[in-house]
Amino acid sequence: MSKVVVIGALPESLLNFRGELLKELLMAGHEVIAMADAEEVSVVSRLSAMGVSFRAYPVERNGMNPLADLKTFLVLRKLFQELQPDVVLSYTIKPVVWSGMALKGISGTRFYALITGLGFVFHEGHGFMYQAVTRLATSLYRFSLTRACRVIFQNPDNQDFFISKKIINRNQSALVSGSGVMLNKFTVAPLPEEGMVFLTIGRLLGGKGFREYAMASCLVRKRYPDAVFRIVGPTDPSPDGISLDEVQQWQNEGTIQYLGETRDVRPFIAACHVYVLPSYHEGMPRTVLEAMAMGRPILTTDVPGCRETVVSGENGYLVPKADAGALAERMMWFIENRNQLERMGRASRSMAEERFDVRKVNAKILRIMGLGGS
Repeated sequence: MSKVVVIGALPESLLNFRGELLKELLMAGHEVIAMADAEEVSVVSRLSAMGVSFRAYPVERNGMNPLADLKTFLVLRKLFQELQPDVVLSYTIKPVVWSGMALKGISGTRFYALITGLGFVFHEGHGFMYQAVTRLATSLYRFSLTRACRVIFQNPDNQDFFISKKIINRNQSALVSGSGVMLNKFTVAPLPEEGMVFLTIGRLLGGKGFREYAMASCLVRKRYPDAVFRIVGPTDPSPDGISLDEVQQWQNEGTIQYLGETRDVRPFIAACHVYVLPSYHEGMPRTVLEAMAMGRPILTTDVPGCRETVVSGENGYLVPKADAGALAERMMWFIENRNQLERMGRASRSMAEERFDVRKVNAKILRIMGLGGS
């Protein structure tokens, strides 16, 4: 039995994105400790019911305050010295960077990093400040990951980026198919008989392509005024965040239905005909995998993470990022070729079963970390 620490930033992500992995670690006989920012009572109680201990540590997910980051480093180092874990698995940029830093000089702990996407800092912006932040993030990754036994990627583009920037070497890297999807939870739902509903789900960020989604919906509704376009998801404090005022303006124009945030996306996916994610970048989009498992055609962008989820013409289509016109054209294709939706939805489910089953993904992660996995 090993003592395993799993570290994220948001407490909810431990359950929403790593819950099945935590269960697999427990079933393999390991002691599991989960760590995130802030001690949310509901999360801690659910983790405790699973048999997972929780420890809070401070981390500013979107901040650039060096004093706050220093505090993150010092608290993590103290916790690692206290807990003496056999294995640490961290995911998202700040937990990865500061875990790797804090573990330097601490022997006997194997460190694994899970790269769930490159994030805002590597994709959005221009000018001196953006370039400086990108160089800083690259240097921090490079320094912290020298401590990593393996760096696990969710798509080959991100893997190649880290290797090309000499952040890691290829032998240090491993590849899995995203975070996977629970096939027994996200089961096939029949397509609605009436109307044509497009849906996108995610945090309200410019990088999710929601502005292009709103523009495309406006273009489509000029020809097909009965088409419905929905957004589900919470606000985000990131510099890339879209305000509720802007979303309200889309609603006032009659192009978008904003349905707020939810803990259960299944009813919303079941009520749509086509799932859309016009994102600029992803690790591997969880909501797309969930929509695939529920038998929905996929319309997404030809960017890292997203392109792995679609075989064009089979289970959906890819369009260029930041291209509202191309997005609108494909939306209209789906409206005009409604008889193809069921076939494409079946193909999505088959792909989810073959490539993105969470049990297969987690088994591979456990094997990579030397913790079991059949």
